[in-house]
Amino acid sequence: MNERSSVTELAESLRREVERYPEGRKLPSSRVLVERHQVSPVTVSRAIAVLVAEGLVVSRPGAGVFRAAAFAAAPVGRAAPAARPGDLSWQQIALSADRDPRDLLAAPVFATLRVPPPDVIDLNSGYPHASMLPERLLAGALARAGRRPGAWDRPPTDGLTELRGWFARDIGGPAGPIGAGDVLITSGGQGGLTVAMRSLAAPGSPVLVESPTYSGILAVVRAAGLRPVPVPIDADGVRTDLLADAFETTRARVFVCQPLFQNPTGAVLSPERRTEVLRIARAAGAFVVEDDFARLLVHADAPALPRPLAADDRDGVVVHLRSLTKAASPNLRVGALTARGPALARLRATQVVDSFFVPRPLQEATLELVSDPAWARHLRTLGAELRDRRTAAVAALHRELPGVLGDHRPGGYHLWLRFPDGTDDTALAAAAVRSGVQVTPGRPYHAAEPPAPHLRLSYAAADSPAAVAEGVHRLRTAYEGLAG
Repeated sequence: MNERSSVTELAESLRREVERYPEGRKLPSSRVLVERHQVSPVTVSRAIAVLVAEGLVVSRPGAGVFRAAAFAAAPVGRAAPAARPGDLSWQQIALSADRDPRDLLAAPVFATLRVPPPDVIDLNSGYPHASMLPERLLAGALARAGRRPGAWDRPPTDGLTELRGWFARDIGGPAGPIGAGDVLITSGGQGGLTVAMRSLAAPGSPVLVESPTYSGILAVVRAAGLRPVPVPIDADGVRTDLLADAFETTRARVFVCQPLFQNPTGAVLSPERRTEVLRIARAAGAFVVEDDFARLLVHADAPALPRPLAADDRDGVVVHLRSLTKAASPNLRVGALTARGPALARLRATQVVDSFFVPRPLQEATLELVSDPAWARHLRTLGAELRDRRTAAVAALHRELPGVLGDHRPGGYHLWLRFPDGTDDTALAAAAVRSGVQVTPGRPYHAAEPPAPHLRLSYAAADSPAAVAEGVHRLRTAYEGLAG
């Protein structure tokens, strides 16, 4: 039984028990609950937290956990009065002026963050499984950060100088064009994307995006009031001939791309096209927003990585985005934007209005993490785990669903599966869940009508290579059931 189902079952058991308690009655100690229910202390702690969140119990540090007054039984013979629901219908009129309702824009993002039921294999999430993340290393970094002098002081709005310097060296190289003064610390990759889109383009203007592209990019672009214009890609990255045409036709001033292990296709921008992208953007007077989300997710068998576009940019064309979240933890929401000249001032102004700054303890913990020699060892281990899961996924796909997988370079966490024309990828993803595996339909990755049906399969979130293979088998079952 996994931890999540154990927490759910224990919370339900305690819920029934607490309902029989009088107001203020103390629950048994954690040690007693561990022995009684044969679970771990962590499971007990998390189950109690569920009941606290529901208002059934209150936790008093040093005293224990008690039945909450708000849920005391009503006097015998007298029913508790039911609360009269409010009338919320007026909100439909108040919110109807929004041309692009936020719930529709956010739907693909919610889908990538959805946690499947315990019996469903997760081949959807972009976050590596918890067993692949450095929880002990993070805990130590967080504890040391809390003891640093000034750890709870207000940080500089651009971020801690030491952390900005680390990102500058990591992105541009020791003698590259990027210095600490060119870096802005952001709240993870998605936060950095939001800052960039709101800073570099005026509402209503076009923004060039790869097609297909990460659905979160499309959501951010549209939420900023911008119009995404798709530029097709192939195995070598964005089609630069079409990129030049798109700039000329739209007069766009921003192009958002993922040159390394592109999401969802896995494409790596070829050396020839790297030079062309920078030349075309410079000629158009436009910025290239380089979302370098997968650089820390390189597989153990990958060839040497190309440098970031920002490392070869002397003219301030590239606004580079880097995040540590996927390689470290979904909760370590720390990233960096790099830019030079007036563009950096614009990014800085947008972020300070939106959120002031990234909390200093989180920045201090990040510094502790990346300065620890164990961080490099963790990245090597992560690369080996991702390689093994990719190998299992590719072998299973060739065996179970031959023909759906194209070329893929070793890096990132996903595979882009092409299904026969006429396949409804949304219906196939729904059928897959019913068969016990969660994958992502291809439609949300396109700014316009998709040219063909696809699914994105993420092998990072599964707990083992065997689980990846079993998930592919369940996907085959779903596909055959839908086709038959």
